[in-house]
Amino acid sequence: MTALSNEDSPVYIRLRATIAAGILRGDYRAGDQLPSVRAFAAENGANPLTVAKAYQSFQDDGYVEVRRGVGMFVLPGAAERLRLAERDNFVKNQWPRIRGYIDLLGLDAADLLQRENA
Repeated sequence: MTALSNEDSPVYIRLRATIAAGILRGDYRAGDQLPSVRAFAAENGANPLTVAKAYQSFQDDGYVEVRRGVGMFVLPGAAERLRLAERDNFVKNQWPRIRGYIDLLGLDAADLLQRENA
């Protein structure tokens, strides 16, 4: 269920991350229509079947609904539920790897946070 991904992720996961970021930023709000599969595929240089798989995952997770013949629309509460899911994923899966890398490099997490704010 991870939306935010890295370059090693499968293409549909990276596309999903792009859509998820748009929902979390507010580019796509409740009731907004997502770009068509073909338009999103062309914009991102992807195969339409791969985009359809990414879109299907949002439908499966209950973030969007399909209106037959019209398109996919963001459901009310999707951004909040997606944010909670992404936070949970980050804390459980991404943060331990990041923290391990910080420790491996002998960095101080508090110092890194202060550098970001400077």
